[in-house]
Formats: sequence, structure tokens, C-alpha cells
Amino acid sequence: MSAIQKEELLKQYFGHPAFRLGQETLIDALLSGRDVLGVMPTGAGKSICYQIPALMLPGITLVVSPLISLMKDQVTALKQAGVAAAYINSSLSLAQYLEVLRRAKSGIYKIIYVAPERLATEGFLDFAENAELSLLAVDEAHCVSQWGQDFRPSYLRIAEFCATLPKRPTVGAFTATATDEVKRDVVKLLELKDPLELTTGFDRPNLYFSVETPGSKDAWLNAFLSERREQSGIVYCATRKNVEKVCDMLRERGYAATRYHAGLEDEERRANQENFLYDRARVMVATNAFGMGIDKSNVSYVVHYNMPKNIESYYQEAGRAGRDGTRAECVLLYSALDVRTAKFLIENGEENEALTEEERAFNRERDLARLVRMAGYGKTTDCLRRYILQYFGEKAPIHCANCGNCCGKLEEFDITTEAQKILSGVTRVERKYRSGLGVTMIVRMLHGSKEQRVLELGLDKLPTYGVMQDTDRSTIRSYIDRLIEKEFLCLTDGEYPVPRTTERTKDVLFHDEQVIIYAKKRERPTKKKAAAAQTGDGSLFAALRELRFEIAQREHVPAYLVFSNATLQDMAAKQPETMTEFLDVNGVGSRKAELYGEAFLDCIRAWKEANGKEKSGIWT
Repeated sequence: MSAIQKEELLKQYFGHPAFRLGQETLIDALLSGRDVLGVMPTGAGKSICYQIPALMLPGITLVVSPLISLMKDQVTALKQAGVAAAYINSSLSLAQYLEVLRRAKSGIYKIIYVAPERLATEGFLDFAENAELSLLAVDEAHCVSQWGQDFRPSYLRIAEFCATLPKRPTVGAFTATATDEVKRDVVKLLELKDPLELTTGFDRPNLYFSVETPGSKDAWLNAFLSERREQSGIVYCATRKNVEKVCDMLRERGYAATRYHAGLEDEERRANQENFLYDRARVMVATNAFGMGIDKSNVSYVVHYNMPKNIESYYQEAGRAGRDGTRAECVLLYSALDVRTAKFLIENGEENEALTEEERAFNRERDLARLVRMAGYGKTTDCLRRYILQYFGEKAPIHCANCGNCCGKLEEFDITTEAQKILSGVTRVERKYRSGLGVTMIVRMLHGSKEQRVLELGLDKLPTYGVMQDTDRSTIRSYIDRLIEKEFLCLTDGEYPVPRTTERTKDVLFHDEQVIIYAKKRERPTKKKAAAAQTGDGSLFAALRELRFEIAQREHVPAYLVFSNATLQDMAAKQPETMTEFLDVNGVGSRKAELYGEAFLDCIRAWKEANGKEKSGIWT
């Protein structure tokens, strides 16, 4: 097919007027029968790279995908766009599975999503050997590499599956996060034939990165979310315990929050995920079990309450914000204690039985080295975007003008006096208690707490009891974190680490070494701002968003599958008055114009009449 026909399909089914960077190159290679490896950032349109060829090639395109939720989202989105598609995974009953195969044999479907485990089953192999398979697309292809953070042994069966077919289909592998080592593994283990390898870059210009070191993470999170009650977001925690704690805290403060971790029953996990996807719950608090394959495009922020174990995981999780291209925020709440927790999880996590003991040892050392790089991100005062891009081997400017370090003004603080009080307190605790005490108890001692446990331990008898009574506890804890970062203190190993003095402790206590830290001031939300965020601003965008929600509720689909935030913004800016103008909105294809065009045009007309506005091109 010609370039014109490709662009016609792109506009007709997906509503986009032109291809994004790298898409057309990968599409042309697949159409010519050449294997490809496409590394493109989240939200860059990887799925278009195999969905357009699927519509143009004869027969069926199989898409191997690791998660049921991702398959369902993709198939629902394709059906919304007018493309015949289906999925095959463990969520189907036997009768449903056989019906999908029957329809597939009849040529009804152009695209079928399939779980990797399904490839090895006798029934599916029989179907595949007799079907016309033109293309096999491997989504989240980094899962094939045991050196990647999401290794799935079932992905190793993909090459064997292709080898059993009477005619090997063209293979396209796609991922958003892959180091050079992982890319080499993908080519080797999927047995790609002379693949076109294309990396379009890892940068996500619409994402604003920042690192915060608050004394109280809960207080910071409450202030942050109070400005964003109408937005969808994810809060990642390192442990199930923290997920429960943070979710309960947010619910107590009136936020529509839900939770997700591996300890919940399957039914509750599915229900909670659906509530988030359908915007019934605005905030998802989760471990990394809520991860790959989440295709919700209107996530406006991702906050990491705890630090992940590596930059690959952080960038993948943070990248679930702003998938529709609109501005979104990615915030890491950094503390030195999180580094120790991550190290504990690496050293005591479940072993991968598919690896030898030597390989497991190598993995542990590699993961600990990755943790050092992740901790460096939390401590750097340089450009955060540059730090991430350089990690993935990509060149980046010194300043990006779109991260907390480039935009925020770092202030210098001399905390030598406070450091001396804290270090003296830890020293005296070490002398009195051989096994030491946790950070929380030391903070209470320094602050002069009269709580029963403090008195039982005799902490009120120490000379350092109450020496920081004029400093709030969250600030004392923050100072302790900074002293650990600067190695004036360290934390012991184990599940319950305690602070200990180091060789450098004496430099501050006895040799007049200064302790200087850098921090940015965060503007706390005013009542006016918080109220505006809760009630909306009366804009056309708000009216369109409300209509989208009503349609989504009526049709039982997530709101972002009706139209993305980016499409609503373009619609509000262009304010179309006719169906022809409506089709010029980015993200509006023929099928969706037919389904929703009149309703949205009526909404725009009603808003303009109510507000006495002419077409202005301004949507906020």
C-alpha cells in the first residue's frame, strides 16, 4: 500500500493526521517482511507500529502481550475505533475461547492478542498452524531477557512457536525500556532475522520530573493531592504495608483512593483496577504489582512514596503518567531509609528458579549497582531528565527547563548545630543500647516526647533528651536522612535498620566540619487554589470532560477510551462547529465521529451560548 493509504488508515481508525517519529519507518519495514526491534518511550505510539500493518496485511496479526488487563484495554480501544479484534487468555471460559477461534478461522478478526503461555498449548498450536499469520508482534519485548527487570520465562517460547509454523510470520518486537544489553538479548532470544533496530529516544518532554525530601511524606502527599482532586494519579509504595497505610490515610482525608498489591484477592484487585480505569477512584495506591500494561491515558501524576530499586523500574512506572501527551508530573519522595529498604528487598527477595546460582549472584550484584544509580537520582542537584537519559545511553542537554532541579531554586542551609545534636543523641543511644534504636524512637527522644515507650526505655534520662524540642519531628527525621546520605550516619542491615555513627561522625562533633544541605521550598496550596481544583473552572474543557464521563458510564468503558485528554484539549481549542471541523480534531477518527460527534458538537454549542463566547482557540 502507498503512503497515502497508510495515512488514510491512521486518520480513519485512530484520528491522527500524521505519523510520529519512527512509526512510519517501522511500519514500512514490517510491510516489506523484515523483522524489527522498536524501542520507543511510553506514549510514543508503539501499538500503531503493528496495528497499521495488521490492517494492511492479509490474514491475522498475533500480538503477544504479558497482561490480561493490557489485552482487554487494547481490544476495547480497537473495537471503539472500528477494528475487529479479540484476545485469548485465561480470563475466557472454554466456550468463549472456542468461539474466538471459530470466528478467527472465519476471518472475522484482523488482530488477536494472546498470552505467551497460550503459544505452547495444543489447541492453539493447531489453530496457528492452519491459520494465515502474517505478523507476530511482541509487546513488552524486554520480558524475554533475564537481565531485564520484568523477565518472563514464557517469553522464551516465542521463537520456538514461530519455528513450528509452516511459514514463519514477520516478527516485530517493541518495548519502552531496554538498555543495550537487553536489546541484544531480545534480538537473540526472539531469533529476529536481520531486524531493523530503531530507538527513537527515551525522552518524554511532557513529563515534569522532581524529587522531594519532605520530613513528613503523608503531609506532603496530602498537600500535593489537595490541588489535584479532579485528576487521576498513581502513588507507588515499596511494600504492601505502606500501600494499606497510605490508602487508609488518603481515604480518611476524603480522597477517592483505592489500592492494589499482590496480597489482595484476585476479585478485589480486578475491581480496584476497574474503579481506577473508570475514574470512580481518582487515586491508585499500589506496589509495582500494578504495573506493566496499564494503558490509562489520562494519568496526570505518578508519585513514588518510596524509591524503586532501579532507574528502569522508576522510568517505566513514572512513564504511566501523561500517555496522551499532555503535561504530567512524576515525583519521587526520597529518603535514605528507602535506600536501605530497597537493598533489603534485593538481598532477601524471591529467587528466580530459572537461573543458576552463579547467575543469581550476578543478578544480586547487578541489582545493588543499579540501586546505587537510583539513589544517585534522588540526591543529585543536576538536571533530573539528563540523569535518566544518560543512564540509558542517550545524550541530553545540561538543563532541560522541565524538571524540579532545573526550574526550582535550590537554597543552601547550614544545619551544623542540628547535626551535632542528632549525632550526639545517636552516640549516647549506642552506648546505652547495644542493638540500637530505630529512627522513630531517636526522633522522639530528641524532641522530648513524654510517650510511655520513651519513658520506659529511660530516654528521658539522656543529656540529649529534648534538645530539639523546638524543631518539629518531621524536620528532625529529614535531617537524619540527610546525615545518612552524607555518611555522617549509616543504617544497619536487616528488616528493622537502626542508625549508627560512622568515622565521619567525629568530624562534625569534634573537628568543626560544617554540614551544608540544599533544598527547594515548596509552595503550599492556598485555599483558593484547592477550591478551584475541586470545583472545576467552568471551562469548555471541563464541560467536554463531563460529557465524556457520562458517555463512558453509559457505555461501560473507561473515559479515556472515548477520547483522551489531549483530544479534548484540541477539541476545546479548535471549538469545531461542523462534522468536517470535528474530524480535524487530533484523535477523532471516522468511527468515533460517527458515534460521538453530534453529542460533542452540541456540548460545544451549548457552552458557547451559555458563556457568550466566540471561537477563541483558548481552552482553559
